[in-house]
Amino acid sequence: MLRFFLIIIFFFLTLNSNAEIKEKIIQNLKNTKNLNFKFEQNVNGKIENGNCTIEYPKKIFCEYARSNNKILVSNGKTLVVKTISSYYRYPLEKTPLNVILDKSILIKKIKSLKERKIDNNIINFTILENNNEINIFFDKQTYDLIGWQNTDMYQNFNITFISSIRKNRILSKNLFNIPAQN
Repeated sequence: MLRFFLIIIFFFLTLNSNAEIKEKIIQNLKNTKNLNFKFEQNVNGKIENGNCTIEYPKKIFCEYARSNNKILVSNGKTLVVKTISSYYRYPLEKTPLNVILDKSILIKKIKSLKERKIDNNIINFTILENNNEINIFFDKQTYDLIGWQNTDMYQNFNITFISSIRKNRILSKNLFNIPAQN
């Protein structure tokens, strides 16, 4: 009988611990207005890196290092990828970034999903949205977003890791303006 009670207590402590982590991730998202970070992105084995700023909801500005002055910008509705020689414009809602850049969608999904622990340091949630599977990763200690993994609209497998995260900074009002075409 004592063994039965110990199992029950362990079960509830584990459930409470998992619920606590999920709530802390949600609270951290709620308290975050913007993020500035370094990134490393692997798209089908091609590695790129640089710096990004996210402002919730749905805005992002990324400058890629050593890559034809490549930038990626979303003003909340449109996503543009621009280099010296190319210019691509997409409706944001058609991309996986639409979910990643909208903390209200993230919070709603996280509330209903079961988390998965990776290496005791990372919490993962798998979001299924508009025929896209998006894996979102959070640091178990800080509850910060630390990356995502998805397949883009061209069926490229994309893994993005973020580091050197700074939150709730004062941002330039023009940062998320869509650049003019070349």
